[in-house]
Amino acid sequence: MSQQNRIAPKFRLDGKVAIVTGASKGIGEAIARGLAEFGAKVVISSRNQDSVDAVAASFKEDGLEAVGITCHVGKKDQLEQLVEKTKEIYGGIDILINNAATNPVFGPVNDASDEVFDKIMGVNIKSPWQLSNLVFPSMKERGGGSIINISSVEGHKPGFGLGLYSVSKAGLIMLTQNQAKEWGFAKIRVNALCPGLVKTKFSQALWTNDALLKQLETHIPSGRIAQPDEMAGLAVFLASDAASYCTGGVYTADGGYLIAG
Repeated sequence: MSQQNRIAPKFRLDGKVAIVTGASKGIGEAIARGLAEFGAKVVISSRNQDSVDAVAASFKEDGLEAVGITCHVGKKDQLEQLVEKTKEIYGGIDILINNAATNPVFGPVNDASDEVFDKIMGVNIKSPWQLSNLVFPSMKERGGGSIINISSVEGHKPGFGLGLYSVSKAGLIMLTQNQAKEWGFAKIRVNALCPGLVKTKFSQALWTNDALLKQLETHIPSGRIAQPDEMAGLAVFLASDAASYCTGGVYTADGGYLIAG
């Protein structure tokens, strides 16, 4: 069999440069590690320099290529600096994981303030739109790329108390599909990954509530919540040439939550 027809090498990311936002912990860190283990040069990005440096150092200890660059995704000038510094260090960008998100409130949508609405929409939709636009020229110049927007099952089906977060994640799915439709000519693929409940600091209020956790686990066909590294495999696939015909897709990793009724 010729090398061109072999499947395994298509999953490799050697020579690729990836930016992962919100990568100092949780799902972002797990996806960043997955990309690095498959050969990518990974930019670990989050708001705290010590945090991103610690993650990058842990990757390097394992023989992986990584660098930490701070960025508050809610500030466009910092998004611009993130892209420029990445190009200075690695020459360009092939993969973008828009993972950073926020949800500062829990409760009915009518209880949220204008400021909370603006913050959620700004971080969860506007920032991925801005950062994707900023990496577009580099990806186009390099002959294509892969953007993965981390949405949520909440973007498919509203839960209780996460209304504005759900709205933002639904918007991110539509952004994904529009980007995929408009940027296919540049060989840039854009897909959305929708995790279910994952055991991270972000979702701590849910999985530390024993009664709520038991109710959720009874409802989920898999009978449990996910670990962060269970999101990495799908992200690696979508970033790689193994997913060369996948764009505009919305992929769930939710233990069957959405089919449970």
